[in-house]
Amino acid sequence: MKKIYYLKTCDTCRRILKEMDTTGFVLQEIKTEPITVKQLEELFALTKSYEALFSKRAKKYKQMDLKNQSLTEKDYRQLILDEYTFLKRPVIVVNNKVFAGNTKKDITA
Repeated sequence: MKKIYYLKTCDTCRRILKEMDTTGFVLQEIKTEPITVKQLEELFALTKSYEALFSKRAKKYKQMDLKNQSLTEKDYRQLILDEYTFLKRPVIVVNNKVFAGNTKKDITA
C-alpha cells in the first residue's frame, strides 16, 4: 500500500509533495476526506502508537491546554478522529512502513 494523508492548506505538506514522486500513491486530503476509524487503526497496527501519529504542534493542542493533561493512547486516538488537525502530517505509508510528520529523517526515508 502506498498512501499519503495530507492537508492541502499546509505549506509543509505542499512542499514535501512537490519534492517527491507521488506516482502510484493514493492521496487523501484529511480536511475534505477525514481519516476513518479503520484507516487510523491500520496506521496504529503499523506504528503501535497513536501518540506517534498525533501532532502536538496543532494550534488546538495549545488552545485546549492538552500539554498540561495526561493523555492516554485512547485519548490520542479520539482526538485524531474528532479533529483532523491532530493528525501529524503528512503521513506517508509505503510497504507497511509509516512516516509521520515532517522531520528531515522522515522525509529523507
